[in-house]
This record gives sequence, structure tokens and C-alpha cells, in this order.
Amino acid sequence: MNVVPDTSVVVDGRVSERVEDGTYEGATVYVPEAVVGEVEAQANGGRQTGWDALEELQRLVELADEGTITVEYVGERASEDDIKRASAGAIDAIIRDVAAEYDATFVTSDIVQAEVAEGKGIDVEFLEPLEPDLGELEIEEYLTEDTMSLHLKAGMVPMAKRGDVGEIEYQPIGDEELDEETIREYATEIVSTAKRADDAFVELSEDGMTISQVRDMRIAVSEPPFSERIEITAVRPIVKTTMDDYEQADDLRDRLLERDRGVLIAGAPGAGKSTFAQAVAEFLSDAGNVVKTMEKPRDLQVGDEVTQYTELGGDMAKTADSLLMVRPDYTIYDEVRKTDDFEVFADMRLAGVGMVGVVHATRPIDALQRLVGRVELGMIPQIVDTVVYIEEGDAETVYDVTTEVKVPEGLMEEDLARPVIQVRDFETEVPAYEIYTFNRQVVTVPLDGDEGSSESGVDKLAKQEVEREIQAATRDRVEVDIRGPNDAIVYVSDNDISHVIGKGGGRIADIENRLGIDIDVRTLDERPSQVAGGSSGDSGGSGGASADPAGEIVTPEITSRHIILPLDDGRSGETVEVQADGEYLFTATVGRGGDIKVSRGSAIAEELERAIDAERMVTVVPNE
Repeated sequence: MNVVPDTSVVVDGRVSERVEDGTYEGATVYVPEAVVGEVEAQANGGRQTGWDALEELQRLVELADEGTITVEYVGERASEDDIKRASAGAIDAIIRDVAAEYDATFVTSDIVQAEVAEGKGIDVEFLEPLEPDLGELEIEEYLTEDTMSLHLKAGMVPMAKRGDVGEIEYQPIGDEELDEETIREYATEIVSTAKRADDAFVELSEDGMTISQVRDMRIAVSEPPFSERIEITAVRPIVKTTMDDYEQADDLRDRLLERDRGVLIAGAPGAGKSTFAQAVAEFLSDAGNVVKTMEKPRDLQVGDEVTQYTELGGDMAKTADSLLMVRPDYTIYDEVRKTDDFEVFADMRLAGVGMVGVVHATRPIDALQRLVGRVELGMIPQIVDTVVYIEEGDAETVYDVTTEVKVPEGLMEEDLARPVIQVRDFETEVPAYEIYTFNRQVVTVPLDGDEGSSESGVDKLAKQEVEREIQAATRDRVEVDIRGPNDAIVYVSDNDISHVIGKGGGRIADIENRLGIDIDVRTLDERPSQVAGGSSGDSGGSGGASADPAGEIVTPEITSRHIILPLDDGRSGETVEVQADGEYLFTATVGRGGDIKVSRGSAIAEELERAIDAERMVTVVPNE
């Protein structure tokens, strides 16, 4: 009897099984080199199926040595292109040709392969795919009710994160080191179960990394060359909550149902963000909303009525486009990390879909700060109107985000009115932060000031901006005292005072107009000693007596590819600001050659060229 197995039965171990039960005893097994090439590529890529197949080939050789069967390797070896086109049937065709050439029984558990072979007149034995025992995984023996994650690595004792939410501890859970063979057995069982169980699936399969979802466990198997040793990491939720389990639950429920919202759920790793997101998803679904999720990997523990989506074609933007066609009322986006994620979140929100995003943040305000620069500032309240900060498993802080045109808190002049993002405590309605543009920069100002400091956030901001403007017109140190919401005193050296004031007071008048603040210019000798020793004397920027000189006037050189700003020797590696007539343009790091190079065609270069064309004075100021 002649037998030619294809890759599917080699991976499953079906050939040796039928030799041992006597079905193929005395047969000649022709193993196509195309099968060997395919499984070798799988093993080199870290896929468990490749290792399983190599073990089966070794068993066949052992059976041949015992005289039970004869094994011959025949046919052409699969090329790299054939392996890449394996899913299109390139390797299957080579294997069928081998079966026809040797007048052998073609053995497969691939129904498509069997049907094609029969159509070509080849004798086929179709073996039903194995239905493995899909009970508990062996690694589940390590799990207890309070185990959040399991960490198994070859050569290490088993480790786990255990404890209550907010009190998780990483600890050893065994005394004996695990060997590589044991870890591989665990990995084989995990991947096999993920492929065949109804409540499991393979989320990601790449060279060296396979991520599976088995019931409520997300299990990652990493192998060389991706990791230095084989490792299994299994993560699962240890609590499932409802909205009733959180502070401010009633108000949050009313807010979510009032209209479609843009919500960011923020918190540190392990704080319970995803657990809260699951509670929100199920609450919204129970309230009659169509709810979908966008996850990579899909591991939110939500009910069957909530459909979970992952990347479509490796791109969440494609997933978003598809979701817009089915028009969910709310979409849970877990997790929003990269710029592309924030852009997708914003696009869906602006398209009218209620969005709930999960983000990492160590403070509540940091969740909003991550949007700054990624989306237009004025659009932020339309994209996110609610921030929920989770700490130790509870909703610690909730912010309401709105926008209005007003004079920022602490400033007085009516002509300083501008769009201001108001961030209020949801429970007390007390303003906590304001976000707005000031002197072409986006600033976030805390309205209650820093603890232990007599200066408000606005005072610090004003001092910083006044120092920046005055420093551009001086060669010596600058000290600033903020006397009121729109009043400051600037102290400069005797040599600089006339230059700061300018001809007929023109320069200081321009600075006052730009900042919207009245500035009284005095010499450093006029500054009261008690003030100089106080907190205002320790201001940032150039307030110290040993501060670097102010701005260095430079003559830009324009080449075909760069705008070069030559500087004095010794400034390599220094971080500086580039200004035009005292107006901030950009921040840069001085190169090794002691100059700054800006690539032409960039937005920064275009702005710098406009300043040069207008014959504005270009200066480089230390960024302190």
C-alpha cells in the first residue's frame, strides 16, 4: 500500500496514529518535500502547527526504523513563493501531483483538497478533522478566583498576578521551574482549542507570537526569535461589574442616555478601565441601544447582544468605515493609544456615533491632553464631553467638557476673549481647568492653583510668556513680577532697558499688545531685595542670576534643501527657541556642527522663510 499524506494530517498526527492501529502497517509512506518545506517554514515562524508537524515526521521515522512502515521523501521542495501562496492552493497542487505519480492513496483532512483530488481521479482517503477534548486547559490548574494573569516561561517558576482590584501582587505560584517541553505542550493545547472550540478563536498569528481568546482568557504564546524563550501569558478579568457598582452611577446613567456622548475612560494600568467599559456597554445595550466594540485583541466580557469587532485588514480605520454602515448608537473603543486611534475615534464621534474610548492616563486631565495636537482644539468638546477617571476599580473623578468664548480666568482685558475649553467637576460643577491658546501655544491652566504655591496657573503662564518676550530683546537676565491679572513689572539690566523699551516705547508697546498685559520696565537694581529672594525670584526661564544670555541674533543661510541657522561654538546639543522679532516660531536642538538645520518644505521652514522674507530679526533663545 502506498500512502501520500498532505500537511493537514501530518499536523494532526493522523498518519502515525493509523500506522499504530494497523491500518497502514507495512505501507510505504511517500512524504512530499513540499509538506516538509511548508511545516519547516511554519516552525521557523514560531507557529505551533509547524512544531506539531515536525514531531509527527519524527514519529514516522521511528516507525520506519522499527520496520513497521517504509518512509521516503519525494517530489519537489516548495519554493518561497509556493509557501506564500499556500492558502491559494500552490502547495496542495504539488502534493496531489506526488500522489498521482506514485499511484498512492492520498490522505487528507482538508475537504477542499479531497474534492479536488477526487476530481482529478486520485484515490482519496478523507479523514474527518479531529475533534479534540475541549474541556479545561491544563494551564487553568494554576488559576484561582483572584488570579488576574498567569505568566509561564521556560526555565522559570510559574508566576501570577493575584489579589483584589487595586491590590494586585505579582508573585510566584510554584517552586519548580518549567521546562520547554511542558510549555510547548501547554501552547499546543491552547492553539488547538482556539482553532476548534466554539467559544474560542485565534486573534493574531504572526512569526513568534500567537494570541488566542479562549472563553474569558486572552492567551499570548511567544516564541523565539520574537522572545528569547517560549512564554505563555494568560490574562482574564477577575470581576464583572454593573453601573450600580460605581460612584455617581445614577448621574452617569442619565448622562449617557440623555444623548449620544463622547466619553473617555481613563486610568492607570490595572485600575479597572476595561471592567468599567464592559459595565457601560452592557448598560447601554440593556437600555435599548445598538452597541458594538472595537478591540485588538477582543477581550471585553460583554453579552452576546454586543458584537465585538477587531481590525479589518489590519486597520481600525476600515473597521470604523464598516461600523458607520451599520450605524450603532454607541461604540466601545478599547484601547485608544496611537494617533491613528484618536483620529478614528474623532471621525466616528463627529459622524454622530456615541463613542466610549479607553485610554491610559495617570491624571484625569491627561486623557484630554492626549487629544491636544491630534485633533483641532476647538473640536475637542464635540469629540469628548465626558471624562471618567478610574482608580482602584471605582469612578474617582468625572469631568464635564464644554466650550465657550470668554476671557480666560485670571485675565481682564475684553480683547483677550477667545474660545476656551471648560473642564468642570461633573458632581460639583466647579471649574477645574481651562484649555485655550495663548500666544500661539495651547495651554492647560488649573483654576485652583498648585498646592503649596501662592501663584495661580494663570500667573505662572503670564510670567512665562512675559519672560519669553522680554528675553528676546535682552542680552542679560530678566526677572518678572506679576502684580495683577493684567499688570507686570519687568526688571532688566541697565544696558538692556533702552533696547527693551525701544524707540519711542515702540518695542514694549508691541509686546504689551501681543500679551494683553501692561508692563512696567525697571532696572534690576530697582527690584526690592525681599522680592528678589521670594518665590518670584525663583521663576522659570531666566530668573536666576546665573541664567544664560538672552537671544543670539543669527543670519539664516538658505540652501536648496535646508535653512541653516549658524550659532556660536559650544552650543551643540542645547535646546533652544527660534524667534522672529521676539515672536516664538519653534523649538529645536542645536546639531553637532553648532547650527540648526530645518528641512525646506516643512511647515516650520515655510514659517521661517516668511519671517526672513519680511526681514524680521531672527534670534535663538535658550529654552529653560
